[in-house]
This record gives sequence, C-alpha cells and structure tokens, in this order.
Amino acid sequence: MWEWLIPVLIVVALVAIVGIYLWATYNSLVALNVRVDEAWSDITVQLKRRADLLPNLIETVKGYAAHEKAVFENVTRARAETLGAGGPAEAGVAEGHMQQALRSLFAVAESYPQLQASQNYLQLQQSIVDTEDKIQASRRFYNGGVRELNTKIKVFPNNLFARNLGFHEREFFEVVDGAAISEPPRVQF
Repeated sequence: MWEWLIPVLIVVALVAIVGIYLWATYNSLVALNVRVDEAWSDITVQLKRRADLLPNLIETVKGYAAHEKAVFENVTRARAETLGAGGPAEAGVAEGHMQQALRSLFAVAESYPQLQASQNYLQLQQSIVDTEDKIQASRRFYNGGVRELNTKIKVFPNNLFARNLGFHEREFFEVVDGAAISEPPRVQF
C-alpha cells in the first residue's frame, strides 16, 4: 500500500534539488552580472575623470608650446572618442588612441623646462598618473568579473539554460592597439 510513496518521494527530492540548483545558479548569475555592470561604471567614472583633467593640462602646456597644434588636436580628438565610447570594444580602441596622444603631449612638455617647473603642470600631471592607475585597477576588476560571469555561463549544465534566462557573455575591456599601452605615458618630475 505504501510502496508508491518511495518513488514519489524520490521524484519530489530530485525536483527539489534541481529547483534549488536553478535558483542558486540564477541568483549567482544575477550577482555576477551586477558586479560586471558596477565595474564598467567604475571604468567610465575614471575615464570621465581623466577626460575632465585633459583640457586643463592642454591649456597649461599650450601656454608654453602653442605651436604644437597637432598634439593638442590629437589629445582633444582622443578625449572625445573616449567620452563617446559605448562599450568595452569602443573604449578599448579609444584607450589606445588616448595613450598615444598622452605620450605625445608629455613628450612635448619635456622640451620645456619652465613647464616642468610649473606647480600647476606638476599637479595636473600627478592627477593624470593617479587616474591612469585607477583606470588600470578598474579594468582589471571589470575583466575579472567578466571572466567569472562568462565562465559561469559557459560551464555545464549552466550553458543549457543561462542564455534562455537572459544571461549573455560580456566583452572584455581590452585595448585594441596593445603597443599603445605597452609603455605607459612617460612622466618626469
């Protein structure tokens, strides 16, 4: 009479285990997705901070090297490209251009000893170096979150249902022109 109860309990237990697994996996995917969004937000804050510092740096250098018009235009163009980047791929391209433009700007500044002695210039330069460090740290944090999320989406059995639940792999923030960042902008005090 109770022999049907054991198979029913086994089925109920299996359904409960699968349900708990799906619930836990869904919640962890949501948490990872939010962490990646937060990390991207941190990157955009630092990119904006650097972009806000650049006009002051350009004006300071321009006071000593007004004839270096192409360098200033390149920095301004790279700044606009950085602010207009819509995602990691576009930001990676813009970051390569920005690094090249900053390298050129700092190279021009090295030719002017009076500029190198300017307290305003030194403070701006230090602020940009600090911001560059924060961008690097934010990029590592973002890429780590993307790696975790993408791995969680790809592993079995998550790959069977994660995409159906609306989770998709995210792009890494990689600079397209690796040579542009292989050597950071040279800053001398």
